[in-house]
Parts: sequence; C-alpha cells; structure tokens
Amino acid sequence: MKLDVIKLDGGSAGSVELDDALFGLEPRADILHRVVRWQRNNAQAGTHKVKTRSETSYSTKKIYRQKGTGGARHGDRNAPIFRKGGIYKGPTPRSHGHDLPKKVRKLGLMHALSAKAKAGQLVVIENAASEGKTSALAKQVKDLGWKRALVIDGAEINEGFAQAARNIDGLDVLPSVGANVYDILKRDTLVLTKAAVEALEARLK
Repeated sequence: MKLDVIKLDGGSAGSVELDDALFGLEPRADILHRVVRWQRNNAQAGTHKVKTRSETSYSTKKIYRQKGTGGARHGDRNAPIFRKGGIYKGPTPRSHGHDLPKKVRKLGLMHALSAKAKAGQLVVIENAASEGKTSALAKQVKDLGWKRALVIDGAEINEGFAQAARNIDGLDVLPSVGANVYDILKRDTLVLTKAAVEALEARLK
C-alpha cells in the first residue's frame, strides 16, 4: 500500500510503499487482546498484601475458657472472625505475568499497525527533528491536528525532538525498538518516521 509522506510543517515529502504483510492485514481483536493482556499483566506490580492471623498485633492468650460459656470455642482474637483479626486467604505478593509465544507477540504488533492503517490513523513523516523548542513543536502538532499521538522514530530518537515533546500533553515518543501493541492502540494517531518504517519492516519480516 502507498502512503503520502509529510513534513512536520505540513508540507509534502513524497510517498512511501508500505508492506501489506505488516500494514495490510485484517485486524484480529483476539490477538490484540491477548498481547495487551500479556503486556499489562507483566507491568502489574503484584505488591498487594494483607496480614494473616499470625501477623496481626494482638495477644495470643486464650480469650475465655473452652467450656461452660455458651459461646463458640476460640483460641485468640487474631482469628479472621473477629474485628481487626487476620485476613483469611487474602492477596500476597506475586507475579501476575504469564508467557506468550514470540510468534503471537510479533503477530500482535503487525495487527496493531494494520488496525491503525485501516482506520486511517497512520501518518508517515519524513523525520522527527526539532530544535528543542516545545512551543514550536506544539504549534506544529496542533496545526497537523494530532491530539493524542504516538511518534515512533528509528533506532534512536532525535534529542531535540524528544526534549521539545516532553512537555506536550498527549504526545508520546518511542524508538522503533520500543514499539508495542498497548501504546499503539492507546493513542488516536500513530506517527511513523521513514526510518521507523524501515526499522519495523526489518524487525517484523
């Protein structure tokens, strides 16, 4: 498929041929869901913790005699049935991550790129270069109509562009190696530089 290439100032910079094997697939929601779920689960801290009856602060003395009270038999006040007692089978620190085959991860990225291309939310720019002025870049982004955009550059991000984009709300910048399904789907517009297109095609072929 062919796509027009633009400059940051809105001018034309020719066109680029995109590989249909990467950008022309019919997006599958099930694959995208699996990859996003895998990403988010791996990112989850898993530091949730509650105190069990052995960790709550209370005397371990038997609260009343075993027989003759007419009440239930109890040992100490740390039992889960009592207020401020330990929690039974509560959450403990653990990893929420799970494995996902590399082929599925790769396929997920290809389907995410295809989804953006099919929805008309894919933009290719000549390069992502800036003098490092946030106000100048913010004006260019506004003129181009990007409200929630992800810019993916080549192997390295232009230092001036990264500095200028740092304080612009709704604009994320990633190198091509950091391209991932969740960040692509999260933003309304996917912006690729020509270097990013080449790097992604080399990575996913």
